[in-house]
Amino acid sequence: MPSPLSTRAFPLGSRRVGRIGYGAMQLAGPGVFGPPKDRDAALAVLREAVASGVNHIDTSDFYGPHVTNQLIRAALAPYPDDLVIVTKIGARRGADASWLPAFSPEALTQAVHDNLRNLGLDVLEVVNLRIMLDPHGPAEGSIEAPLSTLAGLQQQGLVRHIGLSNVTAKQVAEARRICEIVCVQNHYNLAHRGDDALIDALAGDGIAYVPFFPLGGFTPLQSSALSDVAQRLGVTPMQAALAWLLHRAPNILLIPGTASLAHLRENLAAGDIELPADAQQTLDGIAP
Repeated sequence: MPSPLSTRAFPLGSRRVGRIGYGAMQLAGPGVFGPPKDRDAALAVLREAVASGVNHIDTSDFYGPHVTNQLIRAALAPYPDDLVIVTKIGARRGADASWLPAFSPEALTQAVHDNLRNLGLDVLEVVNLRIMLDPHGPAEGSIEAPLSTLAGLQQQGLVRHIGLSNVTAKQVAEARRICEIVCVQNHYNLAHRGDDALIDALAGDGIAYVPFFPLGGFTPLQSSALSDVAQRLGVTPMQAALAWLLHRAPNILLIPGTASLAHLRENLAAGDIELPADAQQTLDGIAP
């Protein structure tokens, strides 16, 4: 019988989504640039995710660029009524695959229209504004100008809901004075716990928190404590890390990404893992 965690949902804007979604970034080529090595395999992963009950897919038109959105459209359109596709704007790709800020009103407007066109949608359900004031992580600074542009596109009916990505708690507070914010997407996992206080504050206000790199990203989580807990529970270390996130707070929505059907199935199965109190305490202690 599925555990409560695997079936529980949380609001994302005006919709409710399952707490384990799917992140499409890894479907693009190496370095999230160019087409996938195996297009048919990428389409199969998307289709199995949705067939398995995933109703929250995270993407962006700067993945590829354009690649993941075009794959999502090819695999899933016409989209199921309950599917929530979340995209993000605020960056562009250089010819050398570099990640560059794209905050001007013209760039943000073009990004919304690119996402609409490549996904084949008339309106984007949720758009996260990706802040790139510092290439290494969140950095303080006003986000009023780009957010006001996105809020204007929302008023035009092109965007239903707005979220933020790579932001500080101060920027979240500033943003909420400008428009409603339905989610925050930041770097967070077992070993990277800088947003603990922000997660709890957002939970109190019913705002979703979506950790990117939930399994460590380009350098997967490595911990003897994590491995020991996983072995004791009979699961993989990555499954244990995802289960810990689900137990960490009710507003955490997961978007683990993979281009592998086997890994997709492992990720989804993490929702059925119950963490005993001693296991959770051990995992809580991994962060420095």
